[in-house]
Amino acid sequence: MGKEVLFVNACVRKKSRTKELAKKLLTKLDKPYEEVCLEDIHFPTMDQGYLSKRDRFISGGDFSNPMFDLARQFSEAEMIVIAAPFWDLSFPASLKQYLEQVNVVGITFKYSNEGVPVGLCRADKIFYVTTAGGHFVPEDYGFGYVKALAEGYYGISDVRYISAVGLDIDGADVNAIMKEAEEQIDSGSY
Repeated sequence: MGKEVLFVNACVRKKSRTKELAKKLLTKLDKPYEEVCLEDIHFPTMDQGYLSKRDRFISGGDFSNPMFDLARQFSEAEMIVIAAPFWDLSFPASLKQYLEQVNVVGITFKYSNEGVPVGLCRADKIFYVTTAGGHFVPEDYGFGYVKALAEGYYGISDVRYISAVGLDIDGADVNAIMKEAEEQIDSGSY
């Protein structure tokens, strides 16, 4: 069995403010965690060859292939923390690639007889942590995508959003903005 918390780190900057907030949350949760640093993963291209191979394993019910390691790890976690800075109305591409690896019928979800996704994940909660330089940060994009997958496919209905925005606006009090987000974490009001 893995760690209780899965920390999905989509931060690439060495001094990432998103990662700083996520680490604060992990400290607050005070549970063992396993980190998946997406920057360190070379994701396969989802081309016809890869998908055909994956589909063969899935249809045969054989999930032992290493291509399913990330999906099994995600499915078995008791809680998930995703750290993803807000980039170009979404999140870094590595998070999308990661989610493509995690979305596996038979591991993270299955379909009912009516064709409706049914979640298979153990986690009861996902925390989505983000920061943004500006104020135009519609939740529907990055966070909304992850929330839709969590609720609609993985069976995780408690999806929480922690953010610090406006960090790169001229005159912004970065310390105050970060402190406000940290206080949100400390108080549990996310």
